[in-house]
Amino acid sequence: QVQLVESGGGLVQAGGSLRLSCAASGRTFSRYVWGWFRQTPEKEREFVAALSWNWNTYYADSVKGRFTISRDGANNAYLHMNSLKPEDTALYYCAIGDMEGATTQASYTYWGQGTQVTVSS
Repeated sequence: QVQLVESGGGLVQAGGSLRLSCAASGRTFSRYVWGWFRQTPEKEREFVAALSWNWNTYYADSVKGRFTISRDGANNAYLHMNSLKPEDTALYYCAIGDMEGATTQASYTYWGQGTQVTVSS
């Protein structure tokens, strides 16, 4: 059974940094795409970043230049978030899919339960 577990969320002041982690278990993920999404009660879940097996990266315009997606081996991914803004407050999800450059939820097969990020002004 595949399981994704996010960690690293928390409360941070505007301008601060956080690193989110996602650990996958249940199988080895090699030729796959890692994605990060976020959701607030007011908005639908939105794409944040993706990292393909060939190391191509994709970012939402709202986080470009501030967030960096990375991975460590086949089963761990990270989202490094710098210069955080109050509008980055959301529940952050990691996901795994197999479509290069995927930015939609439907393109991802496996999902974690989310980790809360709150940025105070």
